[in-house]
Amino acid sequence: MIEYKKSFASDNNTMVHPKIMEALQSANVGHVVAYGDDSYTESAIKRFKEIFGEDIEVFFVFNGTGANVTGLAAMTMPHQGIICAESAHIQVDECGAAERFIGCRLIPVETADGKLRPEDIEPLLAVRGGQHHTQPGVVSITQSTEMGTVYSIDELKTLVDYAHSMNLTVHVDGARIANAAAYLNVDLKSITADAGIDVLSFGGTKNGLMFGEAVVFFNRTLSENYKYIRKQGMQLASKMRYIAVQFEALLTDDLWLRNAQKANAMARLLAKEVEGIPEIAITQPVQSNGVFVSMPKDAAERLLENYFFYPWNEEKGEYRWMTSFDTDEEDVRQFAETVRKACLRQA
Repeated sequence: MIEYKKSFASDNNTMVHPKIMEALQSANVGHVVAYGDDSYTESAIKRFKEIFGEDIEVFFVFNGTGANVTGLAAMTMPHQGIICAESAHIQVDECGAAERFIGCRLIPVETADGKLRPEDIEPLLAVRGGQHHTQPGVVSITQSTEMGTVYSIDELKTLVDYAHSMNLTVHVDGARIANAAAYLNVDLKSITADAGIDVLSFGGTKNGLMFGEAVVFFNRTLSENYKYIRKQGMQLASKMRYIAVQFEALLTDDLWLRNAQKANAMARLLAKEVEGIPEIAITQPVQSNGVFVSMPKDAAERLLENYFFYPWNEEKGEYRWMTSFDTDEEDVRQFAETVRKACLRQA
């Protein structure tokens, strides 16, 4: 097995934040009622309501795919379709889970920056009312997007308002929503409840948790049957306190924000360190904790001898470098220097 230096592949690869480990240990005492009927879960939900607003419903699940799929199942009938960017996690990286579990169709839209806009959605609504056609029912967006870009508050509100005017509900895959809020310098409520979204998959694993995500319903009518969907979807944790305490720790003293700010700052530093290398071109705005670059394939292969990262579009020679809350300046500078050496050998 190859021993890599600190990874720039994914914020899933990072360690658990020490504060989260402390929270897990603090909950590891005695017996409590299972399946969420415990004081730890009650306290964590109270914390969510302090941040997002009282008029919400919160449910904890094991992972991001589970959050997305079960959340979308609560929003969708089998004859309906879910409009998403072609780069969306539900489209690319969830092995068809939404289509199998919900029984509906994903309707991917080509987009250069990972963002959906009203003009992308409008042509897809022409089939409405036709009994032979999948009926668009939900718009699912990602914040931050899979391309590392971030919807501004105005972009978000414009999209949500349009969707609602067309009787579409809006789901947000918020695996990296903390990074988006950090980039925009706003609180979480501003880009969720205040923007009018209906359902949020709130990410924890990429921002310091060991495991666990949350499904947050701002449109509470959609949550009426969710507890049954979560159970059928194998996302109901018996020892739920261990998910709940992680979220309470994450949402205490702005740990979620500090983690995201650090990850974002390291991505900006990485972009700055490599932007002068002639063989490297940054292909997307660096707005969260991802740096997307094009580089020669041979140089990338040499770099992979020492560092783990993923190709994004091999046909275009595009690669993705991700930073995390535990990425340090020295990690970035060492990586950038290795990039330079790999490119020099190419030249």
